[in-house]
Amino acid sequence: PFKAHPRTLRTGVLRIPRRISCRRPFSMLAHAAACSRPIAVDSSAVRRGTRGISDGTLSRQTAAGRASATTLHSSSPSSVVTTMAAGVEVDVAAIIVGGGRVGQALAGMAGPGVADVILRRGDVFPASAPPGPIYVCTRNDALQGVVDSVPVARREDLVFLQNGMLQPWLDARALGDNTQALIYFAVAKLGEKPTDGITDNNPEGLTAANGKWAGALAARLASGGMTCHVLDRDTFTGSMYEKLIWICAFMAVGTAHPGSTVGDVERTHGDEVVALIEELMAGSTSARGVTFEAGTVTRLMAYARAVAHFPTAVKELEWRNGFFHAISAEAKAAGELDPFPKHTAILEQVGAV
Repeated sequence: PFKAHPRTLRTGVLRIPRRISCRRPFSMLAHAAACSRPIAVDSSAVRRGTRGISDGTLSRQTAAGRASATTLHSSSPSSVVTTMAAGVEVDVAAIIVGGGRVGQALAGMAGPGVADVILRRGDVFPASAPPGPIYVCTRNDALQGVVDSVPVARREDLVFLQNGMLQPWLDARALGDNTQALIYFAVAKLGEKPTDGITDNNPEGLTAANGKWAGALAARLASGGMTCHVLDRDTFTGSMYEKLIWICAFMAVGTAHPGSTVGDVERTHGDEVVALIEELMAGSTSARGVTFEAGTVTRLMAYARAVAHFPTAVKELEWRNGFFHAISAEAKAAGELDPFPKHTAILEQVGAV
């Protein structure tokens, strides 16, 4: 039923072909039975282990077709880890901190028999809490309070879903290896079904996760019809910077042109935002050694088209543009050139710094 590429990717006890292209629909249960351990993931969840496919072998099927036909890929032997090989790869009962749009959306995607516990502001961490992931669905400025409320022994289960650069903050609290996710889906209103960040360049989706509970999150999102890629640490780091660059560049350029939406920036100020994206990428590589996958600018411009109605504003400076501004300040203090001169200039222009 499938054709395997001779080179394979070994992950734990499960040997996954580097490229498996299914020629016809097949049962994941039957496939799981042939493996050394059971797999409780549907075909769409496995697809969500792929990233950045451009060789044309991933068919752009309808939603119904994607539910029945599967294509597994790895863009490199080490960069992509499918949900079958990422630790816990099934949806499990979780604690969800935050009852807002994202928290309610995650709770609504729980599979049959999965009973989550939702904690809101001021709630005490339950003694009988399920032993699974703790999805943190709050604003960034509430993170310290959330961490403080969780018993030390359970803090490794915290899963951070926030926008912005969290890594330095997490590292300072011995949480640097915790699960993080780059969320590209949006929930317009409380209780509404989320809209996935599917773009004309990446029909396989852009949401990604890394860490202990990444596979469980991918399975949860798959049950809600959302995409999620489980990435290794290095690839995830590049994707984390990529998403940060998108929000910093588009918000800054949009703010510099008052009243602009994300779509206005992409259509009318495309050259300006591309130049800023390229500067932030180059500076991130030189100052922090970040490696980006090919096609970053194309991906980010395509995502802008997918969320063209979003407003623009420079906000949450500490977690977003402030991260790059701090690197600029560090370089200047050392007598070096600013790695992000355009970024610094635009922040000064809009009065953000």
